[in-house]
Amino acid sequence: MGEVDFSRGAEVEVSSDEEGFRGAWFAATVIRSASKKKKLLVEYQSLMADEKGSKPLREFIDAVHVRPRPPRELDPSFKKSEEVDAFCNDGWWEGIIINVLENSRFSVFFRGSREQIEFGISELRLHREWVDGSWVPPLEEQSKSSKTEAKCNKRALKVKCSKGKSVVKLSKGTLVEVSSDEEGFQGAWFAATIIKTIGKDKFLVEYQSLKTDDETEPLREEVDTLHIRPFPPELPKVDCLSLFEEVDALCNDGWWVGVIAKVLSNSRYIVYFRKTKEEMELGHSELRPHQDCIGGKWVRASQV
Repeated sequence: MGEVDFSRGAEVEVSSDEEGFRGAWFAATVIRSASKKKKLLVEYQSLMADEKGSKPLREFIDAVHVRPRPPRELDPSFKKSEEVDAFCNDGWWEGIIINVLENSRFSVFFRGSREQIEFGISELRLHREWVDGSWVPPLEEQSKSSKTEAKCNKRALKVKCSKGKSVVKLSKGTLVEVSSDEEGFQGAWFAATIIKTIGKDKFLVEYQSLKTDDETEPLREEVDTLHIRPFPPELPKVDCLSLFEEVDALCNDGWWVGVIAKVLSNSRYIVYFRKTKEEMELGHSELRPHQDCIGGKWVRASQV
């Protein structure tokens, strides 16, 4: 990443590793730098030091958790399936627009919490990432080549989205993926087949990789519709995954969301898992580009 001068008075955004705040960015101002600029003293704009809200919170932050303030579009417009940041609970959280409502209102889905919240246009901004000292995607007003590249990226995303089915019928024999709320398994998806329908919102499924306690036969389990999704569509094969690309990694019999932290030789990668803060070396065949099923359609994640 390019060098950035976070001098006194610079307007920045700060991320946190604390439980419940991961993935959010909070607006702050640099008060001073310390420890050869590896740490910064910042003052938050919305977070307060006490319950009375009389004094802004100040704290020292590692420089790796600080980035410049993202640019804002002068005349923003948002579309369905577009990735945005939504201002909520004093910070900016990444989500996906799943419905465009009346009066410039939008319904936003958050992957991490699986929540759906309605926002006004002033509470949203186009989602951008700080990559190698520049914002991706760039502002509309930037160079013509950048605009062309951004349009190509949006067009590719629309093509991928259009391949998803708007309505998926779950019936006996359907290949699906199942999530779990159990401690240690949250965030992972496990391949399974529907054996039969149980009532209106439940299914009996048989897992492809998970076994019973005695390891003699595939595990069967009753699962509600909130924990089932269609099996992801197969994307065109690529020879190499990109640095910082969001992927699913096949590990411990399930697919876990991670980010390519390093590209190695012989089609191997170092993958970083945000929730556990772990890194793991995996081969190309053990990875797939990350997708989310939103409103019955598959949406490809942007690079992060």
